[in-house]
Amino acid sequence: MATLEECREALTELTNDIAESGEQIDFDRSLSARITDLDTVLKGRFVGAAFTDIEQAEDPDADIKLTLTSDDLVAMCRGDLNVMKAMATGRLKLQASMGDMMRLRKLL
Repeated sequence: MATLEECREALTELTNDIAESGEQIDFDRSLSARITDLDTVLKGRFVGAAFTDIEQAEDPDADIKLTLTSDDLVAMCRGDLNVMKAMATGRLKLQASMGDMMRLRKLL
């Protein structure tokens, strides 16, 4: 089981990878990740290609909601877990508008 700090680092690493890719993305949405095995929620904001203001929260309400385990979050952010496969097998639950899902495909 990954720690809360490892989950934060993975989300930060993901945004660094996106920024280094040089892809310009017009994206401004709140995102929450409910981490089931740590019984916590990390919440922040995607602005462009960066995930900022990552903090623990009580309320998972956001434009984009992820539900997954800590290990799956770390694996997804590192590129070791295919997002589409994780959704198809129930390892990742994603709630977002269709437009946001299409933009997320570019990010993840």
